[in-house]
Amino acid sequence: MRAELARQLGIDPLLLDPDAEPADARALNRDILERLTAAPDIWSFEPALIRKLRLDGRGPFPLCPEDASARTIQIEGPHGPIPLRIFEPSSGSKRGSYLHFHGGGWTLGSAREYDRNSRALAEATGLTVISADYRLGPENPYPQGPDDCEAVALWLVGGMSGFSTSALAIGGESAGAHLAVVTLIRLRDHHGVAPFKAANLVAGCYDLAGTPSVKEWGTDKLILNTRDVGKFVENFLAGGGSVDMPDVSPIHADLAGLPPALFSCGTRDLLLDDTLLMALRWKAARSTCEVAIHPGGCHVFQAFDTKQARESLAGIHDFLIRTTGRPGS
Repeated sequence: MRAELARQLGIDPLLLDPDAEPADARALNRDILERLTAAPDIWSFEPALIRKLRLDGRGPFPLCPEDASARTIQIEGPHGPIPLRIFEPSSGSKRGSYLHFHGGGWTLGSAREYDRNSRALAEATGLTVISADYRLGPENPYPQGPDDCEAVALWLVGGMSGFSTSALAIGGESAGAHLAVVTLIRLRDHHGVAPFKAANLVAGCYDLAGTPSVKEWGTDKLILNTRDVGKFVENFLAGGGSVDMPDVSPIHADLAGLPPALFSCGTRDLLLDDTLLMALRWKAARSTCEVAIHPGGCHVFQAFDTKQARESLAGIHDFLIRTTGRPGS
């Protein structure tokens, strides 16, 4: 099935072959599996403690150094204050903004954990990165996280933020990619606006009922496993909502009129089918899409300092420059 999906998207099916996995990706995956298999079960701890451990550098991803130039502001949202982490290009460019939503299964994660990649994106593209610390479940379940993301987008595009809106892009990783798509749909359907020129969607979860690659993955703890995704969805929907609602699973939504999107995913990511199926639906809706499949890449491998991660990030920067304009333009 995946090979046929790849062909329909213009992707070489050989990229999905396990033999295409480069040696460095294989070594990284082996190390992650060994480390996380030996680690305590995260679900034996409260989410608040898991979040603290991640900020102490004890999560599945290496914690990057804190960006000394980043600053944090707050805006008011429908459920209270929303912290935003701001990364302005050192060039002083004011040509546009990139609205970022972090990953973490709608339960974990923070804008701080993406400092390295947010800074790199700002410098490479000339876009100011605005990364939102939206509300997390189970303490603040659906619809609070998506409501926060919608509120930040409206604040940014409404002209009162002080940040440039001449070139706008949106994106995120994992749950953040899901929230980016939900935000685009809400802006179109609730407010009649489509201000973003590009969407950068990395290893997103778009069908919360579980695509085949999620359901078939099993217990291997390569960042995530099948049980983890189920727990994350449970936390996200702790206050209600259904996995077949388009606002929860945007794979069921009308995708017409959405901006050009880059879908990026590794072949050792249990959300691979989410990426392939969502990209196909994006294409079927006559919305422009590109797909970057990375052999052997684990879930959000871009968080690691590897050759494959650097190549993927360079491709993301190139996509954003092509769709929003070059720095200095």
